[in-house]
Parts: sequence; structure tokens; C-alpha cells
Amino acid sequence: MKRPAPLLPLPDFREEAEARAQGYFCIVGIDEAGRGCLAGPVVAAAVLLSFGDYPKGVADSKALTEEEREAAYVHIVQKARAFAVGLASAEEIDKINILRATHLAMRRALANLPPCILPDLALIDGLPVRPFAIDQIALVKGDTKCVSISAASIVAKVTRDRLMKEYAMQYPHYGFEKHKGYGAPVHLRALETYGVCPLHRKTFRPVREVIEAWKERESG
Repeated sequence: MKRPAPLLPLPDFREEAEARAQGYFCIVGIDEAGRGCLAGPVVAAAVLLSFGDYPKGVADSKALTEEEREAAYVHIVQKARAFAVGLASAEEIDKINILRATHLAMRRALANLPPCILPDLALIDGLPVRPFAIDQIALVKGDTKCVSISAASIVAKVTRDRLMKEYAMQYPHYGFEKHKGYGAPVHLRALETYGVCPLHRKTFRPVREVIEAWKERESG
């Protein structure tokens, strides 16, 4: 009999507790979604939770199903003291590259928090963001261990997935509602058949190769 996979530990408030011990009290978690996609914006979220108040269902967004993320999103927005999102478009990604665009989206998420919210520290998934308006602690795989970052990852992912479903109605040939802009085989086949649309990141290799192939086809 096959044993079930062991449950992964849930993210907790240890990082927030350590930051509070250092004198920080308004601590936001920040994460992004869509960095590896071929189409659509990269979306970042900033979430301010009440210390110790764990929203139901929060875990690393990549470990949750779409239905679980949607349910957790509802609990997060109900419990959070504040949250906001920031986007960087496909055009901006092509112009400044995906890393800089991701950092831009994170800065926008922070700036979009309500004016009455004045964070003094950001816990950010991944590597440091430069420049940044407030103090930060960058945590590699922070979405798996820090509840504020994990909540931000869910808000960013759900927000982006909903956007891609809306875009699917504008550009129905690509199946954005299914793969959300990632390089799934059905997406790559649609690219080869229909070419690119304004949502595609033209500097990403699979998209760039399709553009070059279409140019050769037209010139030939």
C-alpha cells in the first residue's frame, strides 16, 4: 500500500515575530505571480495581516488548487488589515526585462496600499528589491514559510488568474483561461497558428521565435 505524501509545514508568523522583536510593527508581505508566463502582466501583492491572526487555508500558492486559492483569497481579504496589488504590463516587461518589471510591480503594490497604512518593513519573497521605499527582508522561498508572504502570493496569483480569464474573452484563440499565459503545449500551438497578440511578451524566446517564423513566412 502506497503511503500518502507527508504534509508540508504551513507558513507561520516566526519571521514577523523576529521583525517585531527588532522594533518593526507594520509589516507587509510581498510576492508576485506570472513571472514565467509568455503572456499577460506580472502581478505583485502586498498584504498586511494582524499579527497572529492566521487566515484559513493560507499556504504556498503553488501547493494549492485553484479552488483552494480562491477560498483562501476570500479569507485573506476578510482578515487582512490592508492589501493591494501592482502590475507591470507585457510591454513594460519587454522594455525593462522581467526582473525589473517584477520589482516595479512590487513597488506599485506597496504604493497602492491605503494612505492610512504606513508599513515600516516588507518581507519579500526571493531576492532584495532595489530600490525600495521602506526597509525590507528578502526570503528565498518565503512563500513556503512566512504567512504574510504566503498570503501575498495567493492574492497575486488569484488576481492574475482572474485577469487572464478576462483577457481570454478578448483573445479567445489562445486559451488564456486554462493555462493563464504559461507555455503550455496548447498555448504554443496557438501561437504558431495565430501569431502573437498584444498581451504576449515579445522578448521571451518562444514568442520571439514565433515572431521570427511569421516574418520569414511573410517574406518568403
